[in-house]
Amino acid sequence: MASFSSLHIGVSGLNVSQAALNVTSHNLANVDSKGFVRQQAISTDFQYVKWGESHLSSMQRGLGANFAEVKQVRDTFLDKAYRQEIGRQAFYESQYQAIEEVEGLFGELEGVQFQNTMKEFWGSLQELSKEPDNIVARASFIQTAVSFVERADNIYSQMNDYQINLNTKIIDQVNRVNEIGNEIRELNIKIRHYESTGVEKANDLRDNRNLLLDELSKIARITYKENPAGVVSVNVEGVPFVTEDMVYPMETAQIDKDSQMLKPVWVAHGYVDVFNMDRPPSSMNETDIGSLKGLLTARGHKQANYTDIPVRDSYESDKQYQDAVKEYNNLIDPSIMMTAQAQFDQLIHGIVTMVNDTLCPNKEVTLPDGSKIKIFDEDYASVGMDAQKTAGEALFTRKSTPRYTEPRDIQIINDEGNTETIFDARIYIEEDPKDNYSLYTLGEIEVNPNILGNNSYLPLSKNDGSGAYDIEMTQRLLANWQKPFATISPNTLTSNNMNDYYISFISEIANRGERVNTISMNQISMVTSIDNKRAEVAGVSSDEELTNLIKFQHSYNAAARYINVVSEMLEHIIMSM
Repeated sequence: MASFSSLHIGVSGLNVSQAALNVTSHNLANVDSKGFVRQQAISTDFQYVKWGESHLSSMQRGLGANFAEVKQVRDTFLDKAYRQEIGRQAFYESQYQAIEEVEGLFGELEGVQFQNTMKEFWGSLQELSKEPDNIVARASFIQTAVSFVERADNIYSQMNDYQINLNTKIIDQVNRVNEIGNEIRELNIKIRHYESTGVEKANDLRDNRNLLLDELSKIARITYKENPAGVVSVNVEGVPFVTEDMVYPMETAQIDKDSQMLKPVWVAHGYVDVFNMDRPPSSMNETDIGSLKGLLTARGHKQANYTDIPVRDSYESDKQYQDAVKEYNNLIDPSIMMTAQAQFDQLIHGIVTMVNDTLCPNKEVTLPDGSKIKIFDEDYASVGMDAQKTAGEALFTRKSTPRYTEPRDIQIINDEGNTETIFDARIYIEEDPKDNYSLYTLGEIEVNPNILGNNSYLPLSKNDGSGAYDIEMTQRLLANWQKPFATISPNTLTSNNMNDYYISFISEIANRGERVNTISMNQISMVTSIDNKRAEVAGVSSDEELTNLIKFQHSYNAAARYINVVSEMLEHIIMSM
């Protein structure tokens, strides 16, 4: 019996050493494998034989060592921290890519600045003010207006196209999320199968699953937990995504029936949105995690224009204005694309309406029913150089909506409170935020075809029949260009003129890019630091593993020599009998 137990001790030593050598070799073979986690061979005591009872000793004899399991060396706390921070880094990286795209469209870094287009328009206006009756100066002014509108339209169109093109990235990421979900489910099945006996650990499969969780956490905010059977269930944005038996895939759907933009939805949960976009991104609320949400936030939910920026005078009450500002801050401002579209369109709208209202002034009149309308102010307007002395031809027109109605007689209440008839009044067709075709917005603006066809229609002559040029009109144009007309957003108090507005607009984009890039770089540093700590715990050190290899080889050799000694001892006993 003693000989048997002695041999068993030696054999168990061989087995444990051999298992440790196998684990060490496996570590060395995967030293450069992405996501591989260092493994350790865990040994325990086998069994003890009890010989009797004594108050001095346990009177037990051990039967050797036993190979218990192959354990992964992993820190789950670092895993969770890494996955949260890399998701946040991916969110701001997506934001920064969109900001770079916007900066590139305005050409401020490539030498084709839109600011030069504005300077050319301003310069031609100054030249026109020197010689308003000069046909060459008028033609130059009109052509620079054409270039101004075309360049502005081109930039706005490219921003809109970029928004739509982001659909491709969104679809790719949604498809990848679904692929990851299916792969995690397949790995869950395999891990549960291999570990069902309670003997073997599917560590390599677990490494693959953890790699997928790392990748998924970069795309969206996830939470996960593992049950005793080794199956991991995953929630994405708080909604079940991978369960023990099912994967609930994402799909993309149109934001609304008239929109080309797509959004991720949960089909199995009734086509509800994957992301709640009603709250602005915030680290405190964990609403700034995942590259997919970063893309959606940067893109926005529609093509914005100047009507999306609340202006205090447009609202009847302060509460309505504050509600509009809150909506702007929640839905428009977080999106770099929508913010840039709205602010740029506000600049173009300001320039276009300023020029038009100066050349073709309106006056407000009161109708008998008490309502107010605007009509063309013939007394204050200039006329063209053509033979008919045409008045009311604005430089910029809406493609689908004329500036005025056809002339008609209207009755008004004059300053004395009496009813008065105005003959051949031309009523100004107001802009309606609900009707895009009525707006002086990019895509709907063009230089007046009548003025393009005949430059003499440009109303810069006095309305007194003399035919002399109206120097006051050009001076008003110059003065109005220099007047403050709008703030860059409802969150700022400084009202800018045309040139200052553009400078503030570009500066805000640059500052936003710098701020987002700083956050992204800080996140990269944090992610790298956490990943390095993970590597310290879970990574394979070739030097350490080679040391272990030598140690376990010596252990194996020692067990083998022990068996030889026992064998020789038994042989000696048997031969002596």
